[in-house]
Amino acid sequence: MNTFHLLINQIEPFHWSQLLQPQYYINNGGLWLLLFVVFAETGLFFGFFLPGDSLLFVAGIYSDTLISHFFETFHIPMVHGQWFDLFILFAFISIAGILGNTVGYNIGKKVGPAMYDWKENFFFKKKYLVQAQEFYEKHGGGAIIIARFIPIVRTFAPIVAGIVRMDRNKFGFYNFIGSITWVGSMLCAGHFLQAWIIDRFQFDLKQHLEIIVLGIVFVTTVPVIIKVITHKSK
Repeated sequence: MNTFHLLINQIEPFHWSQLLQPQYYINNGGLWLLLFVVFAETGLFFGFFLPGDSLLFVAGIYSDTLISHFFETFHIPMVHGQWFDLFILFAFISIAGILGNTVGYNIGKKVGPAMYDWKENFFFKKKYLVQAQEFYEKHGGGAIIIARFIPIVRTFAPIVAGIVRMDRNKFGFYNFIGSITWVGSMLCAGHFLQAWIIDRFQFDLKQHLEIIVLGIVFVTTVPVIIKVITHKSK
């Protein structure tokens, strides 16, 4: 029995809080669900609550498992190696991130202005759209790259770019650079940190993912929280 099937057999009964846990997506959907989450979180307005940074970090830790599942699905003879696994994973996720932002841009271009009048619900918060617009106005085109590393903002930044009708070619350039930078850095951080800690301390991060995820969420959301607080105090 391979590693992926072992993970599947360990699935626990569903609870809504699992949607915030990156390992839930890897255990239950493997590479395909991971790609969908990245696609939705980087361009569909209802994807703002999905894990982004932490999911990529954990994907780096499970890179060999994810790629094994991919090869098994299509009955392709497996060729393993950490660089090969990382590259295949990097390519697929980068494409998903680029497509997600592209869809977000087109949504903004077509229906963006009307979104400011939409009724708020769990899947749509107008304040996030406003924050993304302020972020875009401050950083210009570079916001598309920077936003990749900021939760919630990365979901709405491409939509705002579409609303202000940013040049499509210019957006495409920033979208490409932002996606490969974000995906590459997060995947490599998870993969090589896991390898280094196991080699140096014989400590498996897979057994302590909750702590790792909480740490990533804290580091990535604190700047957003500070910005919101300081903005309200003005």
